[in-house]
Amino acid sequence: MSKQFHELGLNQNIIKAITELGFQNPTPVQERIIPTLIQENRDIVCLAQTGTGKTAAFGLPILESLDTKDFHTQALILSPTRELCRQITEDINNYGKYYDNLNIVAVYGGASIETQIRALKKGAHIIVATPGRMVDLLNRGVANIENIQTLVLDEADEMLNMGFKDELDLILEKAPKERRSLLFSATLPLEVEGIAKHYMNKPEIVTVGTRNSGATNVKHYYYVVHAKDRYLALKRIADHNPDIYAIIFCRTRQETQDIADSLVKDGYNADALHGELSQGQRDQVMGRFKNKTLSLLVATDVAARGIDVNELTHVINYNLPDEAEQYTHRSGRTGRADKNGISIAIINSKELHKIKRIEKLIGKTFSQAKIPTGNEVCSMQLLHLIQQIEKVEVKDEIAEYVNLINDKWKDISKEEIVQKVLSLEFNRFLDYYRHAPDLNLKEESSRKNNDGSVRDAYPPGPSEKGFTWLKLNMGFRMNVSARHIIRLLSSLGVGQNGVGKIDVRRELTFAAVTSKAAAYLVEELNDTEYKGLHLKVSISEDGKEYQRDSQREYPRERQRDDRDGREREGGERNSGDRNAQRGTAPRRELAGSDRGGDRRGKDKPSRNERRTSSGGRSQGPNRRDRNR
Repeated sequence: MSKQFHELGLNQNIIKAITELGFQNPTPVQERIIPTLIQENRDIVCLAQTGTGKTAAFGLPILESLDTKDFHTQALILSPTRELCRQITEDINNYGKYYDNLNIVAVYGGASIETQIRALKKGAHIIVATPGRMVDLLNRGVANIENIQTLVLDEADEMLNMGFKDELDLILEKAPKERRSLLFSATLPLEVEGIAKHYMNKPEIVTVGTRNSGATNVKHYYYVVHAKDRYLALKRIADHNPDIYAIIFCRTRQETQDIADSLVKDGYNADALHGELSQGQRDQVMGRFKNKTLSLLVATDVAARGIDVNELTHVINYNLPDEAEQYTHRSGRTGRADKNGISIAIINSKELHKIKRIEKLIGKTFSQAKIPTGNEVCSMQLLHLIQQIEKVEVKDEIAEYVNLINDKWKDISKEEIVQKVLSLEFNRFLDYYRHAPDLNLKEESSRKNNDGSVRDAYPPGPSEKGFTWLKLNMGFRMNVSARHIIRLLSSLGVGQNGVGKIDVRRELTFAAVTSKAAAYLVEELNDTEYKGLHLKVSISEDGKEYQRDSQREYPRERQRDDRDGREREGGERNSGDRNAQRGTAPRRELAGSDRGGDRRGKDKPSRNERRTSSGGRSQGPNRRDRNR
């Protein structure tokens, strides 16, 4: 039988505050972690999914041990994004509502550092920070963590995914050795294990659920369509679920904005959340989404960190993430608070292998679903309209108009009135979907392997203007990810605008690079050694590989200045946003605000090592009237 919060050893001030917040019984992760942290001073690695109550699991014990009369910083909480920083700060302030003089300071990029410095100088019992901004404040001598008793790494896998390894190393080195370290993560990649091994003291590993697994009450579906039909499929899925309340995940900021703009133009209650929005704009978007004025939120992975919404019906992967582990974070946004949820992936046939990888990682099986036909959408919308009519409250004031209505409609039959009322709301859907094509992709058996997967021989599609596909003979079977490819290309001087979409497959990788650099990269990488692998690199164009002997068009002097390029974006670093931008040439976007430049050269093969083996979118039915 589940315990109650008052049985976990928390003081009455905390119990009173969380009771007012509606807390009743602790979640499994809270029940496992809170008593341990209150009773023992030990390091813990906790593996639990997004939305399982991790903030309270570490926040309540920190408050329990806090001395508010001592204004030295006693706890440091690191999180990947400013949204999550602000959410954690708000939550712990609510838990500590009845603590006198409690001061929690959130510090993150994209906001005035001077304001944050002034707040820190007043004394902060707890600092909640993004890694990059924390390093900045430590270097300025403003933040002091010499006396902290607890250090928390929240969403550690995501911080490492975003490239904060060096910042975390610096912060952990400066923290006192006798501190207690708590690491919370949804997945346990090697990088997270490395942090635990080097900076934690014999940590207890607490697993709530199965490692890297998805939530048990989330169903997973995928739809296979042509890439050009992805947006039409998205609309069809939304129309087939009239009460949809969803986050739609895209890879890049530009794609996120484009999809949101198109949805709004087509009459959907949608908006975008990405790193280029100001904090005020973000707050406005999130406010509208939380109060359900918006039914569709289109977001990048990084911008969605820290979103605390418990009633999402769907998570839609408009594009699958480059890192399979990221899917766990996405799907964990639905199915919270004991509710059921649905996670959907819209893919093309070349991405079927990614579904297999994710299934293996999360221990769940995807079901292939069919894009609803026009008739199926119309039927679902009609039933929804009828249900809305049934639920309409009839006010007494309508009685005075009944005689007028009866007189006006005396020559119209009941059946005709019903038809006209339904047609008033429904005709636009009938008109739009009357000749709607079947969007489901009919796979060609000639392009399948024996196991049913699609062959890897071809790039994901035509290269964008100014970009060329490179084909490399390494894939996820060799533990290669998009991050490794980016670091490799960066080590050869390709700047942040020189890398576009990266498609990592089982034994091959296709990387879109600026055409001017393509021949140079082939010359530098082909027949070299990389992590013990003999590289074969070629230019791939329309499925045909060939070597170029043309003169280098890429400058010999590598553009090292690119590593210092920073876009101030409040703690975000969109290393996962590597998809080709819609309507522009593909490029890899860095939202490196909160941290220094990207890590060039980490995977650069040494000079000796390298030489040793010498959718068109159509206007949809306008939904504005239906969503008032």
